[in-house]
Amino acid sequence: MEQEQFNPRTDLSALNEAVNQIRNVLGNIIIGQKQVIDFLIVGLLADGHILIEGVPGVAKTLSAKLLAKSIEAQFSRVQFTPDLMPSDVLGTPIFNTKTGDFEFRKGPIFGNIILVDEINRAPAKTQSALFEVMEERQVTIDGETYLMDEPFMVLATQNPIEQEGTYRLPEAQLDRFLFKIEVKYPSLEEETEILMAQHSLVNKTLLNEVKPVLSIQQILEARSVIRSLFVEPKLLEFIARIVSETRNNSSLYLGASPRASLAIVHSAKAFAAIQGRDFITPDDIIAVAIPVLAHRVLLSPEKEMEGLTTSDIIHQIIKKIEVPR
Repeated sequence: MEQEQFNPRTDLSALNEAVNQIRNVLGNIIIGQKQVIDFLIVGLLADGHILIEGVPGVAKTLSAKLLAKSIEAQFSRVQFTPDLMPSDVLGTPIFNTKTGDFEFRKGPIFGNIILVDEINRAPAKTQSALFEVMEERQVTIDGETYLMDEPFMVLATQNPIEQEGTYRLPEAQLDRFLFKIEVKYPSLEEETEILMAQHSLVNKTLLNEVKPVLSIQQILEARSVIRSLFVEPKLLEFIARIVSETRNNSSLYLGASPRASLAIVHSAKAFAAIQGRDFITPDDIIAVAIPVLAHRVLLSPEKEMEGLTTSDIIHQIIKKIEVPR
């Protein structure tokens, strides 16, 4: 009966078919990270950059590479190191002896999906160069501006434990990431499944068989459809209340900006779309709130000493606010 009442106003069947294919491909290789896979897809459809955090060996880099392989787009990878210069990322003018002029040779940042491994290892100068590209979607070299092709998505990884040779990302740069996804250890059952797949070489076979299921044009069209999805005013107020509470909570030293509110709206729309719905519900907002907000707020020193996390506080804030029905 409920199925008959649900009559979508927007046709999302083609998008859902592609999303399910990506889920299946990634899910067959990356075992036990269903939520991570969904958030990667949501980030792509919501036109946002993603920070993936986890200890070494939990498939952060593999997840990003597989997402890129499942899309008909240009992929490039940059390994951040303490001696990395901005020109190593952006590109540099090269003197052409034949023409007698300088020609700009594009760096690895010129692509559709850019994997930045260990983003917190590069110094401030390189971070600031990346910052402009992430925010403005353009690079300025010697007064010349070069626009990024669409889609343009930065997938950055970082290790939360190792501190030697790392630089803390500034709040302004963290704010440019739509999501911060925390990749956790697999369960005992999942790890057993991983070992069995590796032992039988199933993963290597599957990895070679990954083919693109979404074209650039399809992604751009899907983004346009998702942006037009309906959001009830009471749900927008619910989002505003959550974000406003982060600014008035004694457990938080720094609250979230209006950019966070917009990020929740965009990602909740994309989250609803990959569930096959053309409207968002409170559950969509709650699902994306922590990955959108956790990296944009700062704990007070007292709460930090108590061992709490920003995710804990956001969860408390959401529980306090009445959910619209």
